[in-house]
Amino acid sequence: MNLVTIFLVLLTVRLFSVFVVQTFYVPDEYWQSLEVAHKIAFGYGYLTWEWKQGIRNYIYPLAISSIFKILALLNLDTVYTLVLTPRVFQAILSTYSDYRFFIWSGKKKWALFCIVVSWFWFYMASRTLSNTLEISLTNIALSYYPWQGEGILYFGPAALCCFLRPTSVILWLPLVFYHIKKSKLSLTQLIFKRFIIIGAVTCVICISIDSLMHGQLLITPYEFLKYNIYYNVGSFYGSHAWHWYFTIGLPTVLGISFVPFLFGVIETIRHRKTYPTRKVLLITIFIVMLVLSAVEHKEFRFVGVLLPLCLYITADTLTKWSYNASKVSLWCAALLLIIGNAVPAFYLSTVHQRGPLEVMNKLQNIAYKYRDEHKNPARILFLMPCHSTPYYSHIHRNITMRFLTCEPNLKQKVNYKDEADQFYDSPMHWLRSHVPSYPPTVKPTHVVLYEPLATQIKEFLVGYKRLYIVVNAEYTQARTGKNILVYQRLRGDEQNVYNREEYKEEQQFKQLSDLKEHKNEDNLIDGEDEFGVDGNMFN
Repeated sequence: MNLVTIFLVLLTVRLFSVFVVQTFYVPDEYWQSLEVAHKIAFGYGYLTWEWKQGIRNYIYPLAISSIFKILALLNLDTVYTLVLTPRVFQAILSTYSDYRFFIWSGKKKWALFCIVVSWFWFYMASRTLSNTLEISLTNIALSYYPWQGEGILYFGPAALCCFLRPTSVILWLPLVFYHIKKSKLSLTQLIFKRFIIIGAVTCVICISIDSLMHGQLLITPYEFLKYNIYYNVGSFYGSHAWHWYFTIGLPTVLGISFVPFLFGVIETIRHRKTYPTRKVLLITIFIVMLVLSAVEHKEFRFVGVLLPLCLYITADTLTKWSYNASKVSLWCAALLLIIGNAVPAFYLSTVHQRGPLEVMNKLQNIAYKYRDEHKNPARILFLMPCHSTPYYSHIHRNITMRFLTCEPNLKQKVNYKDEADQFYDSPMHWLRSHVPSYPPTVKPTHVVLYEPLATQIKEFLVGYKRLYIVVNAEYTQARTGKNILVYQRLRGDEQNVYNREEYKEEQQFKQLSDLKEHKNEDNLIDGEDEFGVDGNMFN
């Protein structure tokens, strides 16, 4: 296949993922990109504390907001297009990064195979996450890196990557030092005439954009490091054991491809001089894993940036192995890798946690069509763990919405609890304190919650009827549930028939259960009379 065909194949796969991947992964996919872009483009939305404190870079949201603006000018700014077009945009970026990975690998067939079948990259490549952009930029930069000869083209995307995600510095420092060590250029030429110039241009552009958006001089990487190291805000969102990336994180991200990767690691260690590129990549992977392991808060997506490096080693290992492998072995290996990646890709992309996106489709219709008895639009209350769903970017209507916040303890208060924790400690107490109950028309028109919570706030839901049950996930975490429920407030002239019927159904079910239990007992007694000692049918 020629390069144009390769690019079109990759583009097809990535665009396919846009329509297949219809599940919720992490809140940042929406709250750190689409929500910010919606706020910029349309003037309303929600900015989380990260944007108020200035620890996030505006380049990615600005790119998406430009798409939003164009759609608005063409009068095409529907919810569907606002959700779809940023993902298509990211899918195209990912396609180009895949293409560059193929070029970097020496146009190996196994490299193309590995990048296409990778379950994690299929799951991530079209998501509007800064981590997805980071992986794409890393792929592109690595393809321009001077593994042989001289070159500085890689430093632009690498510098931008570090500004967008400051943790990328951990990956690029070893590679920059290696470049300096192997380069035939003098240290002065390399640093002052190349690195500093490219780095300075990148910094000036990024700092100018962030300062303009924040209204004051701001260096976001500095703010990012200050809050994550000095305040250690990451631990507020969960912590894992130090070895988590080694034992769970990276093996999960690679999936079944971890097996050939592990063989590649062993082979590289044994024959270091034979595989100089793989040796450098392996050292870089180890350094990144070691540094990230020192941070309490850990997530799979944080080691996603290592995916290109790991897949390069994997593809190179499979290529070397395939020289002496039989056709049967090659087909078996390929089939095993396809199935091993397809299963998690399909399940996580189409089944697990699809509820948050489906419930937003329901809420979008409510936002457009619903009016209360006073002709006022909907007012929606989310009684869920913070950022459990997308927000205004998936509603595109300037209605009143409220969710439980979970800002970290930035002011170092003693015995601090965020709003979500306060609510879950005592749901009814929080509702009495924060949600007005009289007159009934001031209450939220709609309430969204995970199913287990409904039994805890029955008293609050007396004035509501259940409108939708949205399937969410088979396996749930604390405070979530298998289903998401949407309740609608009863109008002034409406009887609470639904709740009465719901109560009757519960009572009828209980009575039927009791009746069935008594019937079983009666059958058991009758059975003893018919077949037992006194009533043996053979007597």
